Amino acid sequence: MNTTDTVRILGIETSCDETAASVVENGRKILSNIVASQVELHAQYGGVFPEMASRQHVVTIYSVVEKALKDAHLSISDIDAIAVTQGPGLAGSLVVGINMAKGLAQSTGIPLINLNHLEGHIYASWLYEEEEKKVPGFPIMALIVSGGHTELNLVKDHLDYTRLGATLDDAAGEAFDKVARLLGLGYPGGPAIQKAAHSGNPQAIHFPRALMDQSWDFSFSGLKTAVLRLVKEYELQNSEHISRAIPVNDIAASFEAAVVDVLVAKTIRAAEATGAKSILIAGGVSANVRLRKEIVEHSPVDVFIPPLKYCTDNAAMIAAAGYYRLVKGIEPSLELDVRPSWRLAAKGD
Repeated sequence: MNTTDTVRILGIETSCDETAASVVENGRKILSNIVASQVELHAQYGGVFPEMASRQHVVTIYSVVEKALKDAHLSISDIDAIAVTQGPGLAGSLVVGINMAKGLAQSTGIPLINLNHLEGHIYASWLYEEEEKKVPGFPIMALIVSGGHTELNLVKDHLDYTRLGATLDDAAGEAFDKVARLLGLGYPGGPAIQKAAHSGNPQAIHFPRALMDQSWDFSFSGLKTAVLRLVKEYELQNSEHISRAIPVNDIAASFEAAVVDVLVAKTIRAAEATGAKSILIAGGVSANVRLRKEIVEHSPVDVFIPPLKYCTDNAAMIAAAGYYRLVKGIEPSLELDVRPSWRLAAKGD
């Protein structure tokens, strides 16, 4: 394919609880981006209810794809390829997006491209809406941090990934959700913790920072347990008629600081050790204000973080990554199936 041609990719993303479709031109310019969120639907459960998520995808997928094409002022015949998330994610959710993409590809003859969801998050930093912006320089140290994933990947070139380390237990976003639940702050946990932390003292409580200098891996289970023990201690004292209000804001601020300290320190150390020319932060937790501020202040190289609306799950990032796969001539069979536990890359030395 001639990379000087105008190439329009329709992206479809249904890995969890967002039904999304987008049209992106040449892997960068967003022509449309539609996201139907299920947050309010799942908030009553304190997290994503998988069966309900897949059913809601079925209800909304057709209208979301239709609106993405309409907002881009295009018809399906104007699309050069369809990119869809194959995994990782919830199997029931993934199958809805894949079946939609396969149906469109089969009926139109448009090439179908399968994408790893984490690869999409990385390519969110290539997106722009109005004016073209600077892109990360290779090699890139990419921190992918979300509700289901926390890992460091060295990106040597387009589509060339080596995983340096990953969480050994809870992902950072998962820890935010669980701690928010412990503190009665609601769902989703990331924004709730951030809001409470704004009025708290991040130095009020010293929570553990696991594996800070031991490896590229992460661990947040001990931090979550430390918060649980502190909350239980306050609850026990109150049950013994010792009136002590739980310092929710201070706990939230101190917890947030502990998570951010680990993420920032490991990412910068990995960038320095590998000679990375830029740092990229991707995934839902990259919307955290403290994380964005700390990584920019301390990084010795350029830092790239998507605008807030492209940090969380969206289809524009899938379409962007799909462009680079199309350019390389990578096209899967229409027989592709969901890969709920698909890793982006093998772990390197």
